[in-house]
Amino acid sequence: MSGTDVSADTTPFFSDDNEGEGPTCNGVGSPQPEEEESASGVSDKRAKLTVAVLCYINLLNYMDRFTVAGVLPDIELFFSIGDGTSGLLQTVFICSYMFLAPLFGYLGDRYNRKLIMCVGIFFWSVVTLASSFIGKDHFWALLLTRGLVGVGEASYSTIAPTIIADLFIKEKRTNMLSIFYFAIPVGRWDNIHTGAVYTTTISVTPGLGLLAVILLLFVVQEPNRGAIEAHPEHTLHRTSWLADIKALCRNPSFVLSTFGFTTVAFVTGSLALWAPAFLFRAGVFTGEKQPCLKAPCDNSDSLIFGIITVVTGILGVASGVQASKKLRIKTPRADPLVCAAGLLLAAPFLYLSIVFAQASTAATYVFIFLGETFLSMNWAIVADILLYVVIPTRRSTAEAFQIVLSHLLGDAISPYLIGVVSDSIKKSDSYMWEFRSLQMSLLLCSFVAVGGGAFFLATAIFIEKDRHLAENYVPSGERSHR
Repeated sequence: MSGTDVSADTTPFFSDDNEGEGPTCNGVGSPQPEEEESASGVSDKRAKLTVAVLCYINLLNYMDRFTVAGVLPDIELFFSIGDGTSGLLQTVFICSYMFLAPLFGYLGDRYNRKLIMCVGIFFWSVVTLASSFIGKDHFWALLLTRGLVGVGEASYSTIAPTIIADLFIKEKRTNMLSIFYFAIPVGRWDNIHTGAVYTTTISVTPGLGLLAVILLLFVVQEPNRGAIEAHPEHTLHRTSWLADIKALCRNPSFVLSTFGFTTVAFVTGSLALWAPAFLFRAGVFTGEKQPCLKAPCDNSDSLIFGIITVVTGILGVASGVQASKKLRIKTPRADPLVCAAGLLLAAPFLYLSIVFAQASTAATYVFIFLGETFLSMNWAIVADILLYVVIPTRRSTAEAFQIVLSHLLGDAISPYLIGVVSDSIKKSDSYMWEFRSLQMSLLLCSFVAVGGGAFFLATAIFIEKDRHLAENYVPSGERSHR
């Protein structure tokens, strides 16, 4: 509850010798300039090394998330299962990840974040290693281990951005977050490889996870929570989890930007699953490709789409951050405006890519490239918005809330929804209707993107006030609820 000074961020367990300790001076003539560079208690060099380690772990996170898709045919063959059963692997993981995120958000706001991540990633590494020894008659065990993998990812995803927030402020924080979120498209790069590359990844990943734990223990230093941005006269107090949730729900910038980001998850989730199949069906419809009657099928569209996703992800994140930095000179509402512009610009290009699929494959790829670039502009910016409109002692909980909502209403349901709409439209099993029905259902993504742009435009209305309240937070009084 309240009454605990966040600057003395220690507890009987999960404690760290460096946590809560600011720069010290043994005497008048013995300053420690390296530690006094930042109120976070972490030197600039150590802070950059910390971000490097967190980026490495985030890359592992997204490599693991996409690895199963690459070995899915092998899994189906090994366990003698169909598409419906194998699809449970991702469903179990997403559900585990979603429901564990609030738990780790609660712990991350109250205890030593470095050690929580160490425990989570170590557990994830052990479970991943164990999954490679499961026999072909025990598919249930693979489902169980895939669900347990969510423990590691939830422990990391909810906490890592808050550590970066406690190490850097303003433009430097935005730059570091953009580097951190480059792991999303780079991790997807692993997903466009096939066969032996994935088998190797599954075998090597546990070792890379254990290396991450070692780096966390010996390189990463827990920063003082909120010290780098809090005013000296302010004392931040922890409140109950229920009070934190109520405060977040009364924070319009956080709520609206979370709904905006959920639309991004909806669109990217739909495209990740259905775009390669749609492009293949378009080729069959136009006569450029032959129908797939037996394996192996033509997977060139999947490869090209994977490469486009990687390149546009990197370009989108970088261009979004740069556009935001330029616009901040003119308006404090730059971040949500850039996010809104990205989605509103992505919508027509995604629409054109779907409509032109029957006329020109080259034009389709060009429009997909432009649409995905604009769609990727907000990854780092949304994370930055969350960190500066929410007080430090609620940030992990806010990260968890955003993860749950964006998955629950975004990429957890969008692929299924697109498929259901496609089946409902389809009038026959002809190649023409296989293409047309999926084409019409995918048009939904463009309208969802427009809705996301509206959410971010609404965020721009409240962003100045909410940022001011978070930066000048006073725990006493009913009005200070950020």
